[in-house]
Amino acid sequence: MRIFYEGYNPVLLMMVVLNAMTGNHPSAKPGAAPAVRAVSLSVAVGEQLAIIGPSGAGKTTLLHLIGCALKPTGGTLELDGQDPWQQTRRALQGMRGALFLAPQVPPLPPRQRVVTAVLAGRLPHESLWTSLRSLFYPQDIARAHRALAGFDVDEKLFDRVDRLSGGERQRVGLARALVSQASLLLVDEPLSALDPTRSQHAINTLTRAARERGATLIATLHHVDMALAYFPRIVGLRDGEVAFDLPAAQVTPAHLRALYAQRLHELTGPAGIETDTLPGAPAPAVMHCR
Repeated sequence: MRIFYEGYNPVLLMMVVLNAMTGNHPSAKPGAAPAVRAVSLSVAVGEQLAIIGPSGAGKTTLLHLIGCALKPTGGTLELDGQDPWQQTRRALQGMRGALFLAPQVPPLPPRQRVVTAVLAGRLPHESLWTSLRSLFYPQDIARAHRALAGFDVDEKLFDRVDRLSGGERQRVGLARALVSQASLLLVDEPLSALDPTRSQHAINTLTRAARERGATLIATLHHVDMALAYFPRIVGLRDGEVAFDLPAAQVTPAHLRALYAQRLHELTGPAGIETDTLPGAPAPAVMHCR
């Protein structure tokens, strides 16, 4: 496996390859149709890719399949040429430790201090003793402060998580991703609880940080305008299947009309696309949640 050295910290670099991968939503009933159907993608090391599509398209399930949180029911996933599900349990855990999966609602313990919650992003790369000590005496507070400052929430460094608003919690979750040593960042709807100004700042910080450290970034987004503005490659997902896989500059209003058919209200004024070019669409409404 390839290793990239950033300072003194080794970071595993992984190319992501999906071969006709199929998978079910974790809460799917037996016999239910798969949420992701025969998806094939190849994502190079350091590439940045946004997955867009209407609600229920399978975006979150796809991200969890890539993050080894769900096992495919068909096809294969390869991380740096290896199928994680063919590895030993220890090797699988090692692969999981080399990536960071950030869910839409960050799993932050409510009574924990923000500084501790952020530094938890480093746990896969720390010893048991260091991890336990950090619960009581956080190590590298300056690193946590810098990560929080990138999302304009550094003043909450020593607050308890249960004192935060939904948007603040989401930004703390993104800061946790920045302090991790992961070289594959999988981020699910990172802007759902943020206003437009903070959304722009957050996605700029996230994409810039990933680019500077050479990490691969795959994000699911309902914000089509943000996806087109900040990600060079766009994958459109509909009914669990890839509708298109294009450079952002080649995504046209026709592509978006077809992708969001019957759900045009979920379009939030994509960059460079006037809302009146979407015939039959209702009056535009800004939507930041599923």
